[in-house]
Amino acid sequence: MPNIVLFSGSSHHDLSQKVANWLGMELGKVITKKFSNQETCVEIGESVRGEDVYIVQSGCGEINDNLMELLIMINACKIASSARVTAVIPCFPYARQDKKDRSRAPIAAKLVANMLSVAGADHIITMDLHASQIQGFFDIGVDNLYAEPAVLQWIRGNVPEWKNCVIVSPDAGGAKRVTSIADQLNVDFALIHKERKKANEVDRMVLVGIVKDRVAILVDDMADTCGTICHAAEKLIDAGAVKVYAILTHGIFSGPAISRINNAPFEAVVLTNTIPQEEKMRACPKIQVIDISLILAEAIRRTHNGESVSYLFSHVPL
Repeated sequence: MPNIVLFSGSSHHDLSQKVANWLGMELGKVITKKFSNQETCVEIGESVRGEDVYIVQSGCGEINDNLMELLIMINACKIASSARVTAVIPCFPYARQDKKDRSRAPIAAKLVANMLSVAGADHIITMDLHASQIQGFFDIGVDNLYAEPAVLQWIRGNVPEWKNCVIVSPDAGGAKRVTSIADQLNVDFALIHKERKKANEVDRMVLVGIVKDRVAILVDDMADTCGTICHAAEKLIDAGAVKVYAILTHGIFSGPAISRINNAPFEAVVLTNTIPQEEKMRACPKIQVIDISLILAEAIRRTHNGESVSYLFSHVPL
């Protein structure tokens, strides 16, 4: 693939390497370091003049440092005369702060969008945005890829009783995602209505739908402290579900998340590798990972060649 350079930020080097392997190319030379006062310094180690540059950096780990590193890398490539800079952000940072849901609340996702644009990004590739309206915060092109085709493939291949399952959304906001999966599997769906007292704390939950004597599959775009999905799993078992699986695109898993999952009645908790999951898998045997590097690699290939990306919205690339 001529005129293309792929750089990796320091947030998820393993995913970047997998994407490079699928594309049959080497990762570009870049050195990221910190000065003693903790300022981030980036040195691009090869010429990018006239090149189509892709920078893979996920919103995980030290989120603020990684975001700043991405902005500096974009800017460094832009002022080094690259033809186009695309930020590949598998897990978009600050995506949950996407609306003014109380007085004086910031809309940080819009701020991040502005920062990326000002840094010089010409295009964004991301996956399963918390709210798809975030695409509207940008004045540049945004490809919001979906893990849904890979999730459907995993359900058909790994849940023996999938024809007698119920797809469950742990909150009303995910109803659209769940109905789409349920329609394609030709099964029923249910949802859990939750009321929050404050962020990361759930007050009470009400199950809408029938799960008795069936396999319940909880589907959500992200889980952080896992209070919601663990409560939801207990609710489903109480309502008569035989087994409970959870499928999440972004497994952030901060704070007490791992201990909660170990104590919850899950058969398996399935995540994608938009965020590094190796340590979590060692701490929790229930966690399984779907590799989405091929989807990102194919999106990069299609974008570079000027082909349509919409095929990836409903198919897993072969």
